[in-house]
Amino acid sequence: MNVLYFLENLRNPLLDLLFSAVTYLGHELLFLILICILFWCVNKRLGYYIIAVGLSGIIFNQILKMIFRIPRPWVIDPDFSIVENARAAATGYSFPSGHTQCAVGAYGSILLWERKRRSILVTLSALPLVLVPLSRMYLGVHTPLDVGVSFGIALLLIFLLYPAAKHADTNPHRFTAVLLFMGGFSIANLMFLSFYQFPADVDAICFADAYSNAWKLIGAAFGMTAVWIYDHDRLHFDTKAIWYAQIMKVVGGLILVLLIKEGCKWLFALLLPYPISDTIRYFLVVLAAGILWPMTFPWFAKLGKHTPA
Repeated sequence: MNVLYFLENLRNPLLDLLFSAVTYLGHELLFLILICILFWCVNKRLGYYIIAVGLSGIIFNQILKMIFRIPRPWVIDPDFSIVENARAAATGYSFPSGHTQCAVGAYGSILLWERKRRSILVTLSALPLVLVPLSRMYLGVHTPLDVGVSFGIALLLIFLLYPAAKHADTNPHRFTAVLLFMGGFSIANLMFLSFYQFPADVDAICFADAYSNAWKLIGAAFGMTAVWIYDHDRLHFDTKAIWYAQIMKVVGGLILVLLIKEGCKWLFALLLPYPISDTIRYFLVVLAAGILWPMTFPWFAKLGKHTPA
């Protein structure tokens, strides 16, 4: 807590605003946007790699949260205050940090993949590795232990999964095995939450949050496995297109994905029992992003090309 009290004494309106913005670099929505841009427009192999690292890390993160069940810093020490606008997004238990897990996993994967290139993508990817963990502590929603463990887990997964992702085209079965293991890991997470005898003082809101996330992660993990297999065997979509077509791809694709993810949530809940509705919804979100939308890419690739007279 000494580090958090030190950072608390440094707070001012300008830094509060800065770190409140920085922390969103590890938010689920920004992670989704980043993945879609890379997957659809830049390098889909890198996209597969980041997704494998990110989903594996999130699943592991969720399991650790419920094993250790460490409360947030302001719960541990009632005298400690947080930046209030960060409270709404600080759901679930404190250890380890989900935002740090996502940020280090995503931007660290980009750094390792593109390490031989001196590009603006590499330079910009280095900043969140430091700033996001620092922002979580500055805002008062995580301790150094929370962010440190998440940082370490993300780094481990980055290097562990790199060989399978880098050689996925020449050794597809190895990468398929990684994704299937990730799916099995997500089921293990659900089994743990369903059958482990938690103590009576377990936080009901934190448990409900973890249980809901477990069903969503199963849908996302197996959806990603289906996307990889179908793309490698049949679809083989290309990311190349003229710049304005790329913008159209991102905008149109994000509308489709967010419509299924958020806009149709009530419809899935009406047609399917909870929490299976969340699993199906996230499975379809991934299929829409990885198969349905890329089927339109040949049309986007034709934009800007002039046929001879």
